[in-house]
Amino acid sequence: MAELPPAEPGETPSARLARNFSELLQELRVAQAGVQILFAFLLAIVFTDVYAEQSAYVRGLHLVTMLCAAASSALLIAPAVWHRILFRHRRREEILRYANRCALAGSAFLAATMTGTVLIVAEVAVGGWFAKLIGAATAVVFVGLWFVVPRLLRPDDELPA
Repeated sequence: MAELPPAEPGETPSARLARNFSELLQELRVAQAGVQILFAFLLAIVFTDVYAEQSAYVRGLHLVTMLCAAASSALLIAPAVWHRILFRHRRREEILRYANRCALAGSAFLAATMTGTVLIVAEVAVGGWFAKLIGAATAVVFVGLWFVVPRLLRPDDELPA
């Protein structure tokens, strides 16, 4: 079980939970905006003439990317809904623990959505192996920046045994 971040000087445990949850919700707002914009873009693609001409591969890739966007949206919005339902039941610490997991999983699905979107555009623009290379490079950038770099920046005493 992950520990909560340390308290600020003079901060009560209740105030620390409120601050941590507020910080998480602010972070989720940034990610949610990205998901919503991508979801709208992916929805609009279906109604274009170019989409109707695409291969089964591109259409399948589009569907998988849409599903990743939907999963990301569900995971990133869930903590706000949980808080609204449970906030009067003194469950903030538990909500925060699971909300953090949802935020990370939602971010992973967002990275997959963004990679899929870039790959769709690359397939339409250039196709072939070069489109797949662009998609792979996009995945490497997101995984590297969002998941690998933070692990490298963590202090050694926080690394799991």
